[in-house]
Amino acid sequence: MIRIRTKPTRQLRCLGVVSLFVLASSALAASDTKFNRANDEFAKGKMPEAIRDYETLVQEKQWSAPLFYNLGNAFFRTGDFGRAILNYERALALDPQQPETVANLTLAREESRSLELQRGRLVGTLLKNVTVNQLTIAATVGWWIAIFAVAGIVFNRRRTFVLGLVAAAAAVVAAGSAILAYQIDKSQASLAIVTGRDVQARLATAESAASVLQLPSGSEVKVLSRRGDWTYVVLPNSARGWIPSNTVEPVRL
Repeated sequence: MIRIRTKPTRQLRCLGVVSLFVLASSALAASDTKFNRANDEFAKGKMPEAIRDYETLVQEKQWSAPLFYNLGNAFFRTGDFGRAILNYERALALDPQQPETVANLTLAREESRSLELQRGRLVGTLLKNVTVNQLTIAATVGWWIAIFAVAGIVFNRRRTFVLGLVAAAAAVVAAGSAILAYQIDKSQASLAIVTGRDVQARLATAESAASVLQLPSGSEVKVLSRRGDWTYVVLPNSARGWIPSNTVEPVRL
C-alpha cells in the first residue's frame, strides 16, 4: 500500500526581469534535484537519508502534498507512525483528494492505535473533500456574480426577477463558502499530532500531576495554549489536559 509519489512539474510564470527568472529557475531546479535525490534514497531503502533530504525541503518551505506524502511513507517504513501520520495529515491539508494518502493514513493509525478527535459530521466531511483555498475561491466568485447581478438589476429593469434570483443564490453560496472556509481554517489551525510514544495528558504542568488520558503516538489533539514546556490541549475524549510540548507537532506549518 505504501507508494512513492513524484513531484508535479512546476510551471514558471514570466517574471519580466531576466535576472529574476534565472534565479527562480535555479531555485526550482535545486529543489527538484533534492526531491529526486530523496526519492532515490527512499527507493534504495536508505530511510534516514531520505527523511533528512525530505525534511530539508520542508525547512526550505518547498511544501507540496507529494513531499509530505513521501516523507510520511519514509517515517512509516522506520516504524515512526506518529510522524508518518503527521505528514499524511499535512499532505491531505494541501490536497484532500489523495486516496493513497488516505489509505496509508488509515494503516498508520491501525498500527499505532492512535486516537482521533471527535468532529461534527459536516466539518469532518468537508475536511476530507475540500480545502480552504477552494472554498475561498468559491466565496469570491459568488460575491462577484452577486455584484454583477445587482448591477444588472440597476441597469436592466426588464430582467429584475431573474437577476434578483441569481444575486440571492450567489450571495448565499458566497456567504456559505466563507463560513465553511472559516470553520475548516479554524479546525486546521489548532490541529496537532502527538509524535511522542504513550504520552500522558495531565491535569497540571507537572510530571507528578494526575493523568487524564494516555495518548498513543499519532493521536490527534487540538491546541488551546502553551505554558513553558507544556501545551494545553483538547483530547480525543473531549477532555482537556497538559502534555509536554516536545511530544506534539502542529499539522499546519
